[in-house]
Amino acid sequence: MTPLLHGRCTLVGAGPGDPELLTLKAVRAIQAASVLLVDDLVSPGVLAMARPTARVVHVGKRGGCTSTPQAFIERLMLMAVLEGENVVRLKGGDPMVFGRGGEEVAHLRAAGIAVEVVNGVSAGMACSAALGTALTHREQAHGVLFITGHAHPGRETDWALVAGTAHAARLTLVVYMGVSRLADIEQGLLAGLPAHTPAAIVERVSLPEQRVARCTLASLHATARSEGLASPCIIVVGDVLQGVAAAEQQAPALHSPFAAQG
Repeated sequence: MTPLLHGRCTLVGAGPGDPELLTLKAVRAIQAASVLLVDDLVSPGVLAMARPTARVVHVGKRGGCTSTPQAFIERLMLMAVLEGENVVRLKGGDPMVFGRGGEEVAHLRAAGIAVEVVNGVSAGMACSAALGTALTHREQAHGVLFITGHAHPGRETDWALVAGTAHAARLTLVVYMGVSRLADIEQGLLAGLPAHTPAAIVERVSLPEQRVARCTLASLHATARSEGLASPCIIVVGDVLQGVAAAEQQAPALHSPFAAQG
C-alpha cells in the first residue's frame, strides 16, 4: 500500500515585532509556507514576507479579548498538514516561551506528524535593548526569571515566594502578560522585595510605537495607569535597572579612539 502523503508543519517565532529581528531560518520558513496560522502579536512587517499565494489565517489569542480556542487551532494545523500544505504556525516572540508551542508540538506528534521549531527573539529578551541594560549584568544580578502574569485559574502564582527567591538569589524578574493584574503582582512582590526596587514597563517592545516607563516596584501599578500603558507589555523588576539609571547620570562625553589625529 502506498503510504499517505502529507504536508509539513513548522512553528516559527516571529520575534517581538521588528521584522529585522527575525532569524534567517524564520524568513525562509515564512516565504516557503502555503498556509500561515498567525497570532495577533505578529506585526504586518513580518507577514509581508509571506508569498502572495499563501493563505493567511488569523487565529488571535490575546489576554482580555475574545480568543480562538487552542483546540480549534490545533485541529486547523493538523487538517492543513494532512491536506498536503506547508504549514507555518507563526507566533509572536518565541513559540516555546509562553507561546503554547509545547501543546501544539505534542498534538501534531501524537498524530504522527513531525514538527520543526524555529526559535524567535522573545519579547522579554528584547527588553534588554529597549532598557539599555543586560538582564543578567554580573554586578547586579546572578540570573533572570521569566514568569507569566496570567496563570491558569486555580494555579495562581505565589508572588511573595517569587519575590523572596529573587531577592535571595539576586534575580531579575521579567513578567509577561501581567498588566491587567499589575496591582496584585505589585502587592505580592512587595512582600519579598524592597519598595524602592527599580522597575520598568515596556509597551510594544521593538516596534516604532514602543514606550518605556521607569519607576519603582511600589509605583508599578500607578505608573501603568498614569501612562495609559496596555497590553502587550513586559514588566522588568530588578537592580539591573538601577545600574542603567546611574550610568545615564554619570556617563561622560565619548570620544572615538579612531578619530583622526592631527
